[in-house]
Amino acid sequence: MTYTGHVRPGGAPATRSLDRLSITKVSVGPMDNNAYLLRCRATGDQVLVDAANDADRLLDLVDDKVLRAVVTTHRHGDHWQALAEVVAATGARSVAGRYDAAELPVPTDGLPDGAAVPVGRCQLSVIHLVGHTPGAIALLYRDPAGRPHLFTGDSLFPGGPGKTTNPRDFTSLMDDLEAKVFGPLPDDTWVYPGHGDDTTLGAERPHLAEWRARGW
Repeated sequence: MTYTGHVRPGGAPATRSLDRLSITKVSVGPMDNNAYLLRCRATGDQVLVDAANDADRLLDLVDDKVLRAVVTTHRHGDHWQALAEVVAATGARSVAGRYDAAELPVPTDGLPDGAAVPVGRCQLSVIHLVGHTPGAIALLYRDPAGRPHLFTGDSLFPGGPGKTTNPRDFTSLMDDLEAKVFGPLPDDTWVYPGHGDDTTLGAERPHLAEWRARGW
């Protein structure tokens, strides 16, 4: 089946096969959280983005339970309800943005802006986006054979940035999105958010001024 980026709570996962990396998306938990299992097609090494909920469903996705790391995009509880169980079952390393890592329920290595997260022979780059939380991160995979792929947690969705609680945090998040995401990355960059359907930077770029004006 063609990958569209649409999954539903309790429904089947959707897998996208790139030249060197496969991406499996599944919706888990009562808040329709997206979790993403990334697998290097050369080595079989796997990394999970957001062990949000439903540990058994997530573990069923992991080939032979060979999971190298779980990356938590930010500290909010709906994104790590299954983290302790998944780490205990697989021995995976827990990593997150360095300003959110101490808020997670298992020992977690904090990653700075620009850090690399290996997925076998592939690599994710950490992009620190301040606003939704102090240590929220996005993860960028630059596919040598095609478009960039960006996992944004709750910092960017179809239709706008993630929720912030005050004007300063909103401005910070918009500044970071424009400088670190929309500025350097092309329109065909595929965006995998923490909830709901996927999008592209090209679909969202025309609305940046609108988001600024409305303040959310």
